[in-house]
Amino acid sequence: MMKLKSEIRNPKSERKQIAFRRLTFLFASFFVCAQLSVRAEEPASPAPAAVSTEHVFDQTNLLALLTSALQDEYVKDKGELELKVNQPWASHKISNEPVTIKILEMPTMGVTTSFIAKFELFSADKSLGTWQLPVQAHIWREAWVAHSVLKRGDSLADADIARERRDMLMIHEPLAEFSPGDATLEIAEPVGVGQPLFARSIQPAPVVHRGQTVTARVEDGSLSIEMKVMVLEDGAPGQTVRARNQQSLRDIRGKVLNEQTILVTL
Repeated sequence: MMKLKSEIRNPKSERKQIAFRRLTFLFASFFVCAQLSVRAEEPASPAPAAVSTEHVFDQTNLLALLTSALQDEYVKDKGELELKVNQPWASHKISNEPVTIKILEMPTMGVTTSFIAKFELFSADKSLGTWQLPVQAHIWREAWVAHSVLKRGDSLADADIARERRDMLMIHEPLAEFSPGDATLEIAEPVGVGQPLFARSIQPAPVVHRGQTVTARVEDGSLSIEMKVMVLEDGAPGQTVRARNQQSLRDIRGKVLNEQTILVTL
């Protein structure tokens, strides 16, 4: 029979192996803990900055808001409003909600060259306060202005004029409005250099003149008669002029239709 070799254990060798395994485990555990400690000591990323919920509402903002409100409520289509404050207005820190304005008091005449406006500011539905502010105003609008002396009877089509901005608060009567080069109009009164043309400064140019012979059409219902008459005064279309029947020497009045005809209604 074959004899099997019996395995002989060595106690000292087994103890060495166990000790080696423990040492390896402790070293690995120490290495992992060291890594975690280093990571824990690394600085954290900075937190995002908080978004501001306020902003500064200053004098420039106020002036724009006040100008817009007065333009819409008082000036309207009279021209472009320009305001200047006579004293500083302190800035205010307010929320980012839209700011609105309410006009509380104004002069009886509305916007003038210098006045005090009383108003209230709102942020959303919350009142920010009430103020009174002295201001100076201009209302700018383009007007026809003479660049050389204009004489009565001059044709508007040939007049030396140009459009310029003028302050309507310094002008107290209607301005002349017409298309450039309108040959149907003429200067009605002398106008100095640099002066604006008012509505009274122009008039329709006459198409019939004193001493001219024209046809007078006499109408009475369905009856119409024509005769030759002599015009006794200049007249533009639509105006009524005096004329004289050259046969009877009787004076009549008729409305100018064109350069050859006046209409007489009995």
